[in-house]
Amino acid sequence: MISDIIGKNQFYFSSIYSTNNWLLDMLKTDELPNGLIVSAGFQESGRGMVNTVWESERNQNVLLSLLLKNLPIDVSDQFVLNKAVAIGVLNYLKSVGIAAEIKWPNDIVVNHNKIAGTLIQNTLIGKRIKNTVVGIGLNVNQTFFSDFKRKATSIGLEKENTSNLQLTINNMLPFIAYQFDHLRVGRKNLDKNYLDNLYLSNLKRPYLFNGEKIEAVIKGVTPEGKLKLLSNSNRLILADLKAVEFL
Repeated sequence: MISDIIGKNQFYFSSIYSTNNWLLDMLKTDELPNGLIVSAGFQESGRGMVNTVWESERNQNVLLSLLLKNLPIDVSDQFVLNKAVAIGVLNYLKSVGIAAEIKWPNDIVVNHNKIAGTLIQNTLIGKRIKNTVVGIGLNVNQTFFSDFKRKATSIGLEKENTSNLQLTINNMLPFIAYQFDHLRVGRKNLDKNYLDNLYLSNLKRPYLFNGEKIEAVIKGVTPEGKLKLLSNSNRLILADLKAVEFL
């Protein structure tokens, strides 16, 4: 089971260019243990999805990458990995009393503010995924998350102390591991949990789609990870990440 290996081996860097890129670079020449966790106090070139930048103050927030090998997932089904990580992080936050939601595709928001994001990068053999690198950034101490900061203080997280950040990592990992342990047998529950916790679902909102402002309602996500939007004219739009912007 994946829960038996995740976090068994961990590397910590006080500063690194990117935990995800470090793992991907090392995989080119070295054999790394399955379930390896690489965390850092600071990332010089932290990354988000679609070439965005992930910024975090030094020793203030959780910055980690997880290596998983030979997951039973085809390339065509890889969006399930985003769901598993998002639900894992979400369930951890709920366990400490944080009312969070998933903003498509795999960000976590609290009170309409982004509190966590993930970046999943795969290396392939044919149509199978060989290695999966899961990058997670969790903002524990950002000042604009007043509700989260209050609850973080009550559970001992809001301190400029790497041991407290490590405690957060260790407490969060079992929630993520559980989702990967049940990728196959619990797929229906995973899909349902993702949709049930989808931010702004079933609400009419403005979006920018291919440069055009539209009013639409989020109706779900395709198996490939495209966002389903139902426009005012009852047109069903299937949007990928580069085509749609939340307004």
